[in-house]
Amino acid sequence: MVLSLRPDISSGAFRVWQRNRDATLRNWKTEFLGIAVEPFAVILALGLALGKFVELENGEEYVQFLTPGLLALFPMFASTFECAWGSYVRLEMQGTYESIIATPISVDDVITGEIMWGTTRALVNGTYILLVALLLNPWLHMVDSPWALLVIPVGVLPGLLFSSISIAFASIARAMSHFAYFFTLVINPMFWFGGAFFPFEDMPRWVQIIGWFVPLKHVIDIYRGLINGNLEWSMLGSLAWLAVVTAAFYVLAVQLMRRRLIH
Repeated sequence: MVLSLRPDISSGAFRVWQRNRDATLRNWKTEFLGIAVEPFAVILALGLALGKFVELENGEEYVQFLTPGLLALFPMFASTFECAWGSYVRLEMQGTYESIIATPISVDDVITGEIMWGTTRALVNGTYILLVALLLNPWLHMVDSPWALLVIPVGVLPGLLFSSISIAFASIARAMSHFAYFFTLVINPMFWFGGAFFPFEDMPRWVQIIGWFVPLKHVIDIYRGLINGNLEWSMLGSLAWLAVVTAAFYVLAVQLMRRRLIH
């Protein structure tokens, strides 16, 4: 049993990232079709159609309010599905991890490379969503500040976080059906309590208390400030909180996967 908290990382992590990149690019048409279509569908259905029935107290259009949430949600789903379901398939069904660690590449390299790839998928999604928002901006005014461009580099941190959380769960899952618990207990609370669809400050007090511990809430707070141009010191606090939680879940993911793979 390996108990060291110090990751054994080498250039092998990049090789794992390359392996996942190449596998995805071989099926790029099916991989990216959903990415291309879904944002437009959500903006039309929620931002415009549902938005006609939603009035915000500050007079903001609902499609504008929704933009930071979309920029956080879609990348979260991308990294989550890649590093939860995708990692489990590579771990249990395809035997990919066992094959890789039979080479000089370590378990830590494998997990780090997987997390890097999950983060890449999140950044691709985030970049595309931002481009869609900028494309529609002359009509919908979804972006109010050039600070919005910082969403992309800032998006590295939540990409690492959600990828690490997903890998950690994949390491303890014993069947594909167990991911129903992951979706119900992890993804759903972030989806509903993160402030993506409803003003966080208008929620009941108990929901706000729970929501403060939801990582997605802090991501959305940062993105909302960047997109609206309303920069606040609390955004630095959210960044610091995300950094600490990301480091904790990265270490947890590595430790749990070592236990799973090293017998």
